[in-house]
Amino acid sequence: MTKRIFRSIFLVALVVLLLSVALLSVVFYNDYAVQYRSELKSEALSMAHAINGGLAEEEYLRSLEQDKISPIRITWIGADGTVRYDNEAAPAQMENHAARTEVADALRYGAGESERYSATLSQKTFYYACRLQDGTVLRLAGTRDSVLGILLRMLRPAVAAVLVAIALAWLLSYRLSKRIVRPLNALDLEHPEQAEAYDELSPLLEKISAQNRQIAAQMDELRRRQTEFTAITEHMNEGLLIVDARTNLLFCNPSARRLLQIENVEKQSVLAVNRSEDFREAVQRALSGEHDLRTLTLDGRIYQLMANPAMEDGRLAGAVLVLLDVTERENREQLRREFTANVSHELRTPLTSISGFAELIRDGIAKPQDVQHFAGNIYTEAQRLIALVGDIIRLSQLDEGSVGSEKTDLRLDGMAASVVSRLQDAAAQHDVTLRTELKPCRVHGIAQIVDELIYNLCDNAIKYNRKGGSVTVSTAEENGQPVLRVADTGIGIPAAEQDRVFERFYRVDKSHSRAIGGTGLGLSIVKHAAAYHHARVALESTLGTGTTVTVTFPRPGEA
Repeated sequence: MTKRIFRSIFLVALVVLLLSVALLSVVFYNDYAVQYRSELKSEALSMAHAINGGLAEEEYLRSLEQDKISPIRITWIGADGTVRYDNEAAPAQMENHAARTEVADALRYGAGESERYSATLSQKTFYYACRLQDGTVLRLAGTRDSVLGILLRMLRPAVAAVLVAIALAWLLSYRLSKRIVRPLNALDLEHPEQAEAYDELSPLLEKISAQNRQIAAQMDELRRRQTEFTAITEHMNEGLLIVDARTNLLFCNPSARRLLQIENVEKQSVLAVNRSEDFREAVQRALSGEHDLRTLTLDGRIYQLMANPAMEDGRLAGAVLVLLDVTERENREQLRREFTANVSHELRTPLTSISGFAELIRDGIAKPQDVQHFAGNIYTEAQRLIALVGDIIRLSQLDEGSVGSEKTDLRLDGMAASVVSRLQDAAAQHDVTLRTELKPCRVHGIAQIVDELIYNLCDNAIKYNRKGGSVTVSTAEENGQPVLRVADTGIGIPAAEQDRVFERFYRVDKSHSRAIGGTGLGLSIVKHAAAYHHARVALESTLGTGTTVTVTFPRPGEA
C-alpha cells in the first residue's frame, strides 16, 4: 500500500510540476513577446519622430549603425517599395518590399506590424513599420527565440531543474506516503474501537469491530463444538477415522490409533495404516459414493468396518470410517449356533431312544417280559429331556434376568448342608464320601438359584470323582465376604480345558460324560447364577488329583 501511495503522489507531483513549468514558460514567453513588440514599436516611433523633426534620413540611420546602439535591424523603404537603406544588407541586392505585410499596412494606414517564423533557426522575427512624413517607410525588425528555441538553448539547466524537481518530488512523496500510512500501520485490528485514525476510516473500523465480535462468537462456538467432538471421540471405544477425497487421513481418535497403530496423522494416506484387501475395498467404495460394511480381524479380535461417503454441496468431500468391536457379539453368535447345534444333538439322543422303544412296544416286537424294561428306558430318557429343558429354561431366565423372585438374606451354610443331605444317596452310588466344613455366613440372593448353584457344583464333583474319592463342601467368611468352596479328589481338568468348562454343553471327556449322564449345562448354570448375584467363580484343578471351585459372594450390603 505504501508503494502505491508513493507512486501516486510522486506521479501527481511530477505531472503537476512539469505542467506548471510548461505553463509558466508559455506565460513568460508571451509576456516577453508583448514586451519585445512594445519596445520595438517605441524604438521605431522614436526614430520616426527624430527623422520627421528634420534630420536627414540616411545620415541619421548611418549614425545609428556606427554607434551600434541597438541590435535591431533597420530598413528604410521608399514609397514604391524599393529599399533605400538596410543596416545588415546592401539595398541594391534586396527585393522590393512593397508587398510585405507590415510595409503595405504602413503605406496604407501609417503603421503596420507582422511576425515571421524560421523553422530552421527556431526563431521568430517581429517587424514594425511606420510611414514618415515624406511618404517613405521606416521598418524595424527584431529577432527572438521561439519557445522550442529557448528550451533547446536552456536544455542543460532545464534538465538539471527537472532532475532536482524529480528528486524533490520523490522525497516529498516518500515522506508523505509514510506519514499517510503510519496511522494505518499502527491500527490495532483486534481492538479497532480504540484506534486513533482518520475520521474517514471510522465506518471501516466499525465494520471490522462488528466482524471481530462475530468472528469471536463463531470461534467460541467452534471451540465448544471442537471440545464436545474431542470429548466424544476420545472416549469412544469405537475407532473413528476421517479421510478426504484423496485418501489423506484428516482425523483419527485414540481408539483408531491404538487399533491401527497410527503414530502420525499428518500427510498420511489411510490406505497405509492397514493394507488388507477388505480395508482398501471399503475405503475405495466409500470414496466412490457407496456405503460399505464388512468385518476385519485385528490383533485376534473381530471389528466391523463401516465406511460412509461424506458429501458437501452435492460433491464427494471424503469418507468417514468407523471400527466397531464386535468380538463379543460374534462370539455370542458363535455360542448361539453351537448352543442350537448342541441342544439339537442333546434332544435327538433321548428322543431317538424313546421313539425306538415306543416303536418296539407299538409293533408288538417287544416281549411281554421286556415291556417294563423298555418303559423304564422311556421314562429315564423322558426325565433326561425334562432336566435338559429345565436347565435351558433356567439359563434363559438367568440371561434375561427374569428369575421372578426377590432377593432375601440367606444362610449359605444351611443351604449347603441341605444340598449335601440330598446328594448323600448319589454319592454312595458313586462310592464317594461327602464332607462338610460349614461356618456360619449369610448371602443376599434368591434361594432357588443359590441352591441350584451349590447342587450343580456338588453333583459335578460327585460324577467326575473316582471310586473311594471324596468331596468337601465348605462355607466361611473371608475378608468379610461369604465364600463357598467345593473341592473333590476326582479326575481333574487339563489346563487347556479349564477356561471352557463353564461353556454350555462343553464336556472335557465326552465318552465319560455320556456314561454318567447329565445335560452338560451344570457349570454354565453355576457361572450365570454367580453372575446374577455379582459373585466371582474361581477354578483350580490338577489332572489326576482333583478340582476346587470357589464362589466368592459380595458382602450382604453390597449385593
